[in-house]
Amino acid sequence: MKIDRHSIEQAHERIKPYIHRTPVFTSKSINEATGCQVYLKCENFQKVGAFKARGAMNAALSLDEEDLAKGLATHSSGNHAQALARAAKILGTKSFIVMPRTAPEIKKRGVRGYGGEIFECEPNLASREATLAEVIKKTGATEIHPFNNYDVIEGQATAAKELFADVRELDVIMVPVGGGGMLSGTALAAKYFSPNTKVIAGEPAGSDDAYRSLKSGKIEEAQSQSIADGLLTRLGDKTFPIIREQVSEVITVTDEEILAAMRLVWERVKIVIETSSAVPLAALIKEKERFKDQRVGIIFSGGNVDLEKVLKLMTQ
Repeated sequence: MKIDRHSIEQAHERIKPYIHRTPVFTSKSINEATGCQVYLKCENFQKVGAFKARGAMNAALSLDEEDLAKGLATHSSGNHAQALARAAKILGTKSFIVMPRTAPEIKKRGVRGYGGEIFECEPNLASREATLAEVIKKTGATEIHPFNNYDVIEGQATAAKELFADVRELDVIMVPVGGGGMLSGTALAAKYFSPNTKVIAGEPAGSDDAYRSLKSGKIEEAQSQSIADGLLTRLGDKTFPIIREQVSEVITVTDEEILAAMRLVWERVKIVIETSSAVPLAALIKEKERFKDQRVGIIFSGGNVDLEKVLKLMTQ
């Protein structure tokens, strides 16, 4: 499947009735902390509290009636899980969601709230994939992968498309990377809607497989050791080729840097973002001398926070 300007525009029209056009915020405090003019695309205000609503909805709407009627299945640490359960509910079908037992409770509640049936697994990729295979064998449901799916990638591209329409002439756009659905979608949106904008990813140092994959030229395994629970997976064979061609670099950040960036947003911008969302801002702050006086767009990927867990981290 080829994703191009026209197919991204079609995806955007397809999902528009089911998503928010999220706002772009600016903050003097963020500009001072980074030395840049920063534009914050707030997907934490999206349906289900995350950008994943876009890709899941586009993928579900792209299925034929027969596959949709079988029900939808996926594995996810939380945001895609909620997004797919919501899409299934809207389209009148069932959803079967494999989630790590350690996934934030707020995300599990969200899935159940949309009528999704949860199957818990161990918090590693092998267990997620094995459990999902069992669920699909048992239910006959249609799999919609959280990132390694061209319809999902196309849907995720619409967030950056909106940002490029709202803010012209960005020098850089920065997003977090886990499996690469948002990053590959953002890279394609930049290619077709803002070709002079550099695409850079932020990634947890404790799960730096995208950084290593760009260096080695092949998909590397993830270690999955970070507070950024939404990013603890490796790239896919559909996302990686796009990232390898279109993404300038990946900047890694420590958990301490992620937490500091998240705290800055909570305290100064007065909005709630989750740890994964804070990663690109942490990367920008870490490397701020390189980006001095540039116009930088950041996509805040979501705001689904396990408050008890995060408050403990902030007060340690």
